Amino acid sequence: MRLRDRLGISEHRQRQLTRAMEVGLVAMFVLGLLQGNTTVIVNTLLALAVTRLPGVLQRDYGIPMDTGLTLWITAAVFLHAFGGVGLPWTTLSPYQSLWWYDHLTHGLSASVVAAVGYAAARALDVHSGEVSFPSEFMVVFIFLFVLAFGVFWEVIEFTVSSLSALVGSGTVLTQYGLEDTMLDLIFDTIGAAVVAIWGGARLSGVVDAIVARLDTGERETR
Repeated sequence: MRLRDRLGISEHRQRQLTRAMEVGLVAMFVLGLLQGNTTVIVNTLLALAVTRLPGVLQRDYGIPMDTGLTLWITAAVFLHAFGGVGLPWTTLSPYQSLWWYDHLTHGLSASVVAAVGYAAARALDVHSGEVSFPSEFMVVFIFLFVLAFGVFWEVIEFTVSSLSALVGSGTVLTQYGLEDTMLDLIFDTIGAAVVAIWGGARLSGVVDAIVARLDTGERETR
């Protein structure tokens, strides 16, 4: 089921929202350059690179990335990048001034990670006659995949933050303590749950395209 059917958002409006967030990322990048803010510069550059992925996947690999999927991915990276920008009414960023903002971005980003894990595992299940993943296994796999990625991300945050403090420079990633890490993992789990419940219907086209490529590649190697 498409996003327009669930929320009443037309595909034209979804494209407009995606484009607006891309323009917003460019604006944040320019702002980061003017302020000399390394965090904003790096985060917006990475976010802009990720927004190019849906087009590359569809053009070069034939994986259908409809407007809803593209908006989903763009929103995840846009909100993360925006989290490091100071708000007009305060010198603090949304991550610092809005208690719920970090939870929102972690849940949304985790849902994208879960979607990647689900699509890859489901495609392998359909493609290969030698493996079979029951639905119960897929649910457990999605949660474990997201939690593993979440732990890996927290290790990266801790390492980058510690090294930045050691050399006395600004940090691109910040870890606020054990409680923050545990809450991050909890909201990662919520993001995984969303995909575990609705991912099958939402990602069926992506799975079918991956299976087709796997089948083609297998035939060409014979």
